[in-house]
Amino acid sequence: MAAGTALIAATYGLVRLAFGLHLPAMSADLAIDSAAAGLISAAGSIVYGAAAVVGFFASTRHPRALVVAAIVTAGGGAIGVAFAAHAGIFAVACALSSAGAGLASPALVRIVQRGVRSGTVDRAQAAVNAGTGPGLAIAALIAAATAEQWRAAWTIAAAATALSAASVLVLDRRSRPEQGEPRTRDAAASTAARLPPAPWWSAHLHPAAAAALFGTGAAAVWTYGRSLMTEAATGEDHSLLGWIALGCGGAAVILTGRPTAPLAPPRLWLLTTLVAAAATALLSVAAAHPVAALAACALFGWGYVAATGALIAWTARIAPDHAAAGTALLFVVFMAGQAAGAALLGAALPAVGPAATFGIAAAAAAASGLLAVTVPARRARPATRAV
Repeated sequence: MAAGTALIAATYGLVRLAFGLHLPAMSADLAIDSAAAGLISAAGSIVYGAAAVVGFFASTRHPRALVVAAIVTAGGGAIGVAFAAHAGIFAVACALSSAGAGLASPALVRIVQRGVRSGTVDRAQAAVNAGTGPGLAIAALIAAATAEQWRAAWTIAAAATALSAASVLVLDRRSRPEQGEPRTRDAAASTAARLPPAPWWSAHLHPAAAAALFGTGAAAVWTYGRSLMTEAATGEDHSLLGWIALGCGGAAVILTGRPTAPLAPPRLWLLTTLVAAAATALLSVAAAHPVAALAACALFGWGYVAATGALIAWTARIAPDHAAAGTALLFVVFMAGQAAGAALLGAALPAVGPAATFGIAAAAAAASGLLAVTVPARRARPATRAV
């Protein structure tokens, strides 16, 4: 559990989502404007989504290979970022590094399933998936400790990725069930990885649209949030504290899991996306006020991480037999929306200003939440059983 949590913290918090954290310093050194930054962030989201699809189909039989691939992509990409001499190499390395998170997540699901006692698998999965929050906070602490030397921070991220992934590989222990059981498990896993029937796809149109819209709105804070706080004269220290607040807000999802558990997934989606939308709007008008900006970051971190959990629960409610496929679909659509949002908002930023740009993002996030209540969620008719 500790090794898996560390790998998620590294691939997500220190690499995948660290682009916005280091963007002000990287932009100054490599002459990257907001439009180019948006395109680079969009490319990273697309690569992440593609890696997640590959990870979904490969995780049932080759989880260890996916962990090795996460080292190569996240670690190698981070090294490429650290030593990039010009914007072209930097952009390619950034996009490549995002693949590590998409590969690591499905691999860890499988490794935790076979390496943790059956009665504690759910708790272990929740702990591992919550690694994003601490990873974000640690990334901000590294940025502060390296005195804004962003190249050093990316080198540390690469080393952390390699060490945590190596720990997962060393500690991964294959269970030794009774004779005949592995074939049953493999058959179930193989069936679960097949493409679902047509009714399943139509039943997911609604949550997929909501996921795409929320991804579009969430791109503002992840890509330009720290730049906004820095330019609003809150200072480097406060903008770093804002990133720590993002991480703490994400980690707080563990504490709020029990109170929000009775909510139906669409209602939880509505709550979390509206919180994220309100936080985005608050940051747009209060970035110059440290206390309000930190509160907005913490609220956004909670809303973002909790919303991804609501997506998982939503697809499981629609078709429990194909929950893994639903998670892969919605997360890919979500990241596609985030890619589009990063590019579009990056182009809008110099044209309409930060307040209007973040306002547009907040409206997109709020609209995604309202989709959950305007059309009732449907349950797909099961055509086949997973086992």
